[in-house]
Amino acid sequence: MSSSSTIVIGIGNGLRRDDGVGLYAAHMIKKLAIENVTVIEGIGDGYALLEAWSGCDRAIVVDCTISGKAVGTIFRFDALSENIPADLFNGYSTHSISVVDAVELGKVLGRVPQSLVIFGIEGQDVSPGDRLTPEVEKAADHLIRLITQELSVDTN
Repeated sequence: MSSSSTIVIGIGNGLRRDDGVGLYAAHMIKKLAIENVTVIEGIGDGYALLEAWSGCDRAIVVDCTISGKAVGTIFRFDALSENIPADLFNGYSTHSISVVDAVELGKVLGRVPQSLVIFGIEGQDVSPGDRLTPEVEKAADHLIRLITQELSVDTN
């Protein structure tokens, strides 16, 4: 990656319904072919995040949350200046380590980009299946608009 790169990373499991929301969002952003933005769909392991954002100036990560909040709730964290509630991405994780753990490990190792934003969408159903629930898909479509706006503001 170049020294002025941006990466959008969708994580989750596309065969566990709403757990695939990060993949869905990344796929839709990738289809937009935004200049100077690399998109990775399919990271299912928190350790792989460290490698994925290595060398990037900015990373945006999208994952499913299961916290008891209203289905479709969108969370946004500046991971370098805010504390991410540890249980937000840990309530039900199919990853070897959570997003929060990956961020904290990256900080300790000095392997985080200059800007790191974590988005979560509250899921409802993580049972086997390949379709998002309607509420989560609607929230994901809204989040995609938010991310593209954020990218256009930041990239000039």
